[in-house]
Amino acid sequence: MPTHTAPADLYRHGLKLLLDKDIAAWIDLWDDNGVFEFPFAPDGWPKRLEGKAAIADYMRGYPDHIDLHDFPYVEIHQTTAAQTIVVEMRAVGRLVETGSPYDMTYIAVVTVEDGRITRYRDYWNPLVVLQESMSDFTRSSR
Repeated sequence: MPTHTAPADLYRHGLKLLLDKDIAAWIDLWDDNGVFEFPFAPDGWPKRLEGKAAIADYMRGYPDHIDLHDFPYVEIHQTTAAQTIVVEMRAVGRLVETGSPYDMTYIAVVTVEDGRITRYRDYWNPLVVLQESMSDFTRSSR
């Protein structure tokens, strides 16, 4: 994506890449020193990933564990900092291992500088994940 891409446009493009299961292209949206944080991650799960390589390692097997079908709700809010957005969204799909439905709502705070994601704070509900037996994916991705 060009360096003048607005954060909201970059984020929407990233969602399309996740639906296409193009994790390599999604990782390419990140700055080399990007930080991916999970403030609500339960004990024993990653709370912070530093650098593009760590994020790539974490996301590598994502499509093997979660088959995303759609983001039926995405609302992007611009903040007073032009490079930062707040996203409310819902992802639906299925868990590959069990075939169980996957339905998660998220709040994300994303900062983009020079056309790359530099910081992504993912406020997801770990109770849903625990209930849906996703621990194998998350623990193997650490």
